[in-house]
Amino acid sequence: MKTALLALLLTATPALAFPVTVPSCNRTVTFDAPPARAIANDVNLIEMMLALGLRDHMVGYTGVSGWKTLDEELRAGIAELPELSAQYPTREVLVGAEPDFFFAGWNYGMKVGGEVTPETLEPLGIKTYELTESCIFVGPKAKSSMQDMYADLLNLGIIFGIEDRAKELVAGYEARLAEITAAVDRTTPLRVFVYDSGEETPFTAGAYAMPTALIEAAGGRNIMDDLDKSWATVAWEPVVERNPEVIVIVNYGDVTADQKIAFLEANPAFANVDAVKNDRYVVLEYVEATPGPRNIRAVEKLVAGFWDK
Repeated sequence: MKTALLALLLTATPALAFPVTVPSCNRTVTFDAPPARAIANDVNLIEMMLALGLRDHMVGYTGVSGWKTLDEELRAGIAELPELSAQYPTREVLVGAEPDFFFAGWNYGMKVGGEVTPETLEPLGIKTYELTESCIFVGPKAKSSMQDMYADLLNLGIIFGIEDRAKELVAGYEARLAEITAAVDRTTPLRVFVYDSGEETPFTAGAYAMPTALIEAAGGRNIMDDLDKSWATVAWEPVVERNPEVIVIVNYGDVTADQKIAFLEANPAFANVDAVKNDRYVVLEYVEATPGPRNIRAVEKLVAGFWDK
């Protein structure tokens, strides 16, 4: 009787729902069991893992300190976890940690044609899940939306056998987003430019980058949403011509947000740009501007910056 009862209880456990298969960009990945030795690359992907309570499934992380994007909140979450590589990891670094799972993305730890890709890791026993926002680098996808971030959390929930936890987390984000944006007037979206970096030519967010979704959620329109790319370099001339009413500054690295604003305000070429004339800037931290749990906080900042007078 005890043996039969034990068998019944085991049958009801989530672990026996495996194998599971999830979409990952232009392919699918099948897992026979939840990963036990995971590595995530970049702050936003690490925070997705932490938000889902998966810290104990991780053996390390990569791609944080080399970009100077680690803040106190994240530092506390990954205490005692080793950073295996300051920037993009090599295949040798990953193999040395003996992982069974790599959560990364294209230009978030992997490069098309590089040494670390799902295809090069699979023979080593390392399965890879790709960040949805980054899928544009390996095939067609829809314009960036909040669903990109939600999809990653839900897929991670399936991969790790915590689907209900992931659904609950996403439902909470959706409810909070609805609350934040309930009073937003969408009749005339504000013209918004995303300034990531660069002085001679700016690096900015195109149609497939997360800030486009964040800006739209907050009632604005990315003036570069016709740029058929994710993050890319453009010329200053179209920025001036499209005359943004608000400029979103992405804050990270050696050049601070204040320095970026000072550059804009000191340059005569931008003197007639509405955002510069009216001193209308919203600063987003890197971890807020890239897909992850802090996207909700980012929208809240944008709503305040767009509409609070």
